[in-house]
Amino acid sequence: MFKAFLIKYAEIGVKGKNRDLFEEALARQIKYALKRCEGEFAVRRTRGRVYIDVLSDYDYEETVENLKTVCGISSICPMVELEDEGFEKLCRDAVDYLDAQYPDKHITFKVNARRARKNYPVESMEINALVGEKVLEAFPEIRVDVHHPDVMLYIEVREKIYMYSIEIPGPGGMPVGTNGKAMLLLSGGIDSPVAGFMVAKRGVKIDAVYFHAPPYTSERAKQKVVDLARLVARYSGPIYLHVINFTEIQLAIYEKCPHDELTIIMRRYMMRIAEEIAKKTECLGLVTGESIGQVASQTMQSLAVTNEVCTLPVFRPCIGLDKQEIVEISEKIGTYETSILPFEDCCTIFVAKHPVTKPNLEVIKRHEGNLADCIGEMLERALETDELIIVEA
Repeated sequence: MFKAFLIKYAEIGVKGKNRDLFEEALARQIKYALKRCEGEFAVRRTRGRVYIDVLSDYDYEETVENLKTVCGISSICPMVELEDEGFEKLCRDAVDYLDAQYPDKHITFKVNARRARKNYPVESMEINALVGEKVLEAFPEIRVDVHHPDVMLYIEVREKIYMYSIEIPGPGGMPVGTNGKAMLLLSGGIDSPVAGFMVAKRGVKIDAVYFHAPPYTSERAKQKVVDLARLVARYSGPIYLHVINFTEIQLAIYEKCPHDELTIIMRRYMMRIAEEIAKKTECLGLVTGESIGQVASQTMQSLAVTNEVCTLPVFRPCIGLDKQEIVEISEKIGTYETSILPFEDCCTIFVAKHPVTKPNLEVIKRHEGNLADCIGEMLERALETDELIIVEA
């Protein structure tokens, strides 16, 4: 029945002279999402509107589910496309539309017409009144409610006439690629994929780095991270995933540094490596899934000590969320079930029994000095192991 979709956006609408750039980015992301769907589609823009025309047979549910992954979309409106065959025909089409979409007629409704084509012989207010009158004649049990209707019937008179009443929520935010690029530290846990989604929702293109520690972490653990990247890529677009062999550095830290400081020192070297890759790939910042106080390495003191090694800004989209809020987002974006698969990452393998929660920066630096004779070469070797995997949804 639906041969077109109207795509509504929110934040883009408040942009000024560069609004076209945001609309173009949104159209690109829509086309990327539609590539995953059966059928042929055409995406077109008019001022303040983005339309999708359906050019062949297609799977409605599949198409809607993929459109719901496009950051920047506030709502998806499946539309009936009508030829202009006179106002009486329009009234009959409105009655037929409501009859098909709402078998239970015990509803309230309102007609909201917009006459963008000014040579159409009936004005917007008249369309509202006359179409509403025909609907009431056809379905006596339906009632009008102009303030809080159950059904808002939209009629847009343009080069064709479009009719819709369904608004399916999208993720909102900004189109990916409109706010630069950042490097996500992606683990196999729940938090970092959520952080990647949340920063992508703000228009940031993301690359990612994963620290692998064979033989202590398995190929299944690595594949789990690739699978998580693929799920995030539904929202963010293709992700360039850098896999770094971190085993040598972890073992050196384990052997030469106090065990209660293992996690914080390990995180500092991860951030150093991630920043090095980020600078080479023209990323403007780092992204992590940390949340204040969730674990020992995420206390305010620990985060301050971790940040000290970075010159790029570190963005933490989950910083103020509790674990349940993060889990709910992960379930919404489809990463939760993969995140809880029992394949450990390098952070959990080398965790201390009693990690320090209030590390002192000067003490940490002094203990990092135990690595001074070898760490430079180890960092170079770790960067040389960089395995690039291009992950697409």
